[in-house]
Amino acid sequence: MALLPVAEAMRRILDRAGPRDEEWVPLAEARGRVLSQPLQAGRTQPPFDASAMDGYAVRASDIAEVPALLTLVGEAAAGQRYHGKLGAGEAVRIFTGAPLPEGAETIAIQENVRRLDGDRIEVIESAAAGKHIRRAGLDFTKGDELLAQGRVLDAAALALAASGNHPEVPVYRRPLVAVLATGDELVPPGVEPGPDQIVASNTFGIVAILKDAGADVVDLGILPDDKAVIVKNLREALDRGVDLIVTVGGASVGDHDLVNEALTEAGLSLDFWKIAMRPGKPLMFGTVGQTRCIGLPGNPVASLICSHVFVAPLVARLGGRTHEPLILQARLAADIGGNDQRQDYVRASLRRDGETLLVTPFGTQDSSMLKFFVDADCLLIRVPHAPAAKAGDPCEILVIRR
Repeated sequence: MALLPVAEAMRRILDRAGPRDEEWVPLAEARGRVLSQPLQAGRTQPPFDASAMDGYAVRASDIAEVPALLTLVGEAAAGQRYHGKLGAGEAVRIFTGAPLPEGAETIAIQENVRRLDGDRIEVIESAAAGKHIRRAGLDFTKGDELLAQGRVLDAAALALAASGNHPEVPVYRRPLVAVLATGDELVPPGVEPGPDQIVASNTFGIVAILKDAGADVVDLGILPDDKAVIVKNLREALDRGVDLIVTVGGASVGDHDLVNEALTEAGLSLDFWKIAMRPGKPLMFGTVGQTRCIGLPGNPVASLICSHVFVAPLVARLGGRTHEPLILQARLAADIGGNDQRQDYVRASLRRDGETLLVTPFGTQDSSMLKFFVDADCLLIRVPHAPAAKAGDPCEILVIRR
């Protein structure tokens, strides 16, 4: 039976995936969240004409010819305006951010002013009308769109939202993802494995990828090879309203690979099982009602690569994000052999030679070896039946570490 192509698997996984719910969160808790609607300015910024420099607010005509002697009549500071009206031959000491006094037309910066005895000052360099003044609405005016729907709230966006007088913002609810690993052979880190056991590692990397993509994660831990226990945990996750269930291991064809059976008993409608990909052939995908289910391979590298290729884009869409994998054109730095019917994702290192990206595939590609994966900057994508290629030939890569 022909294996499902990677592109078709991706299409099915992402089909009709999108955010479901909106919530309002305090701005202080909104970092990394995604706006669910455009955000308009609730005020004008600056709300008044303001000085952009420390100096003296004056009429432009009074300092058209210098040196000019003026009388100091008051002071304006940020948060404390001068309430009088500036007359001919008068000046107001002003500081950055202070409202411009009525009648003032320009700012003589303090470096160009000498203080004389009493209330007299001498301006030694002229300044045209409007110089060193920030006009009301220079940044934005009330009602302007500050941030578009779908914007991820980073540091700059958060500062702008605050400046627009928003103490809270509307965002898409983070996707809730349940993760579980299965296998009697697995023990958590810190536990001494038995003679036939290994330390579980996959879920730590998978959970990190999920969180980086914007998910809240419920880690159900390591479940034994017991279908009843697996079904119970799956149903509990479904009862919590999770958007996605990610299983690790137990999705192959062995007698102890029970995840498919357990999911079916929990109501799974299977879409596909096994794809034309290396590593990652036993990838499984289906739905239980509105909940998507992805069964990842048990091999550590295979599970992480499938998480980068399939799971991260899905989670991003469920959270309202635009997820564009960083796929670049590069050139091989070493020869590589031909490919069979599966699409290969070859672990490789990446370096720059001038304007050219050079990719060196690792010699060992066993899907159980995490050490090589840690050193990988990218995955060299080899399409099905790709012929052997030489150093210098063009290639396509998926960047996984920047």
